[in-house]
Amino acid sequence: MNKLSPLLLLLAFLAACAPTGPAGRPVLYQDNFDDTGSGWFADTFDAGEHSYQNGSYRIFISSVDWFSWVVNPSAAVYGDIRVEADAQKLSGPDANEYGVVCRVDYEASSLYAGVVTSDGQYAVYKSINEGPLELVGMAAMGFSQAVKTGETTNHIRFDCIGNTLTLFANDTQLVQVTDDTLASGEVGLYSGTFDPGGTEILFDNFVVYQP
Repeated sequence: MNKLSPLLLLLAFLAACAPTGPAGRPVLYQDNFDDTGSGWFADTFDAGEHSYQNGSYRIFISSVDWFSWVVNPSAAVYGDIRVEADAQKLSGPDANEYGVVCRVDYEASSLYAGVVTSDGQYAVYKSINEGPLELVGMAAMGFSQAVKTGETTNHIRFDCIGNTLTLFANDTQLVQVTDDTLASGEVGLYSGTFDPGGTEILFDNFVVYQP
C-alpha cells in the first residue's frame, strides 16, 4: 500500500485548513483592523488623514473634490480578484463616495474603483497615470435602493475578472462594465469628496478572494 510522505501529509493538511469564503473560494488576504500594527498606511496629509480607529480603518478627507486610496499591506499583485469590505460614513455630508479598488499600479497611480455614496448612488471609476477619475461604462452615477444611505453600513463587493468589472452592494449587483486598460495590480480601499469636503469613512472586514 502506498503511503504519503510527511511533507505531502503536511501540505494536504495546510490546504484543508486554508480559509475559504463563499462557495469555497480561497481567501487570499483579510483584515478586520483590530491589530493596529497590521501595516496599513496611517498618517496625516494636507487633504486629510488615514488611521486605525476602534477596530476599523478610517479615511478622512477635508478637501473638496478630492479622492484618496490605500493598498493593503501584502502588496500582492492580482489579475482576477474579488474584493469586499464593510464601510459606513462616520461624519460629513451624504454627498461622498467610498469603496474598494483593484488593479492598482502604485507607481503610476492607476486603478479601478467600485464605489457607493451615502445618498444611494454608485459608480465604477478608473484613474490612469495620476489622471482624473473617469466613469467606466456609465454616462453618470447610478442610483439604487440597495445602497444604504446616511450612516448605515454598506457591504461592498467589487469583482475584477478579465475585462469585466462588477460592483455589488449588500449582495445586490449594481452595475457590470467592461474595460481593458488595467490587467493586474494591488487592491485596497477608497474614499472621495464632492462639495463640501469633510468626509469621514470607516472600513471593516476587508477580504480578498480568489474568484
